Amino acid sequence: MPFFQQDDQLAQIGDRLLADTRAQFPAIAENQIALTWLVYDEPYPVNTGGALTAEEFWRYPVRGYAYRGVERIYPASVVKLFYLVAVQEWLESGMISPSAELDRAVRDMIVDSSNDATSLVVDALTGTTSGPELPPGPFETWQQQRNLINRYYQNLGWEEFETINANQKTWCEGPYGRERAFYGEAMENRNWLTTNAVARLFHSIVGGVAVSSERSQAMMQLLSRSLNPTDLAADPENQVMGFLGGGLPETAQLWSKAGWMSRVRHDVAYVELPDRKPYLLVVFTEGTAQSKNEDVQPFISKQVVAAVQSSQV
Repeated sequence: MPFFQQDDQLAQIGDRLLADTRAQFPAIAENQIALTWLVYDEPYPVNTGGALTAEEFWRYPVRGYAYRGVERIYPASVVKLFYLVAVQEWLESGMISPSAELDRAVRDMIVDSSNDATSLVVDALTGTTSGPELPPGPFETWQQQRNLINRYYQNLGWEEFETINANQKTWCEGPYGRERAFYGEAMENRNWLTTNAVARLFHSIVGGVAVSSERSQAMMQLLSRSLNPTDLAADPENQVMGFLGGGLPETAQLWSKAGWMSRVRHDVAYVELPDRKPYLLVVFTEGTAQSKNEDVQPFISKQVVAAVQSSQV
């Protein structure tokens, strides 16, 4: 069963929002954007400090809207959310040991979106390392280890995770050696996520039920973003400007994780506006032109803010 209920009211707003976005940015084809939007009704089950058990939380109905929410799309750095949750699960179960260096890498992976930090995290999660190509036998073992994260998410039994792939590191210039071989000749084994899958994982974090309430709260701290103009100006790669956070008023509170590279620009954001319903929004855009366009995501974000502030939802 889907974790959210398609809502007619949100669908009308969402359809209009997408139509307005394509009118404003005609270069975006219908198959170059995907979106999942959740709205939380009172009593709000999210950002409660872990007040609800997982069983209680998943019983709360969530209204939502999705456009191409099940389409597999290269996620860029949004996949780091999946490594973040996996690290917390591994630590909780004792599969890996805590260390100051692992903490530093996890922090830099999320706060700064560091690819180097992500490399260490993936190595820690899977017991693998990058390097030259391997002979067939050792390479088969290496691949099985690298798919440990995929097996974890598939074992949760959530339908949104049935088609995802989260077994690759993130790169600045691309993979080499055994990493390139693991991608497959046509790059068919690259990371793949859907906006619905991202929404469900982020939903579990803000709900305080990802691994445990304490670990969910720790993840929320890493995902928190400042909207203070001074802070944003001091950090050109702030994961706010040019993304969904760029369309928010300063009075909002934002938790997010962006992803971008030469062919995609993505973001997932949980937003709280004063005296309004909280919401979660995932927007993926594809195409070289879209990856460079820093106006699309803020435009969409502003439309959602307007709908929420006017109490249309």
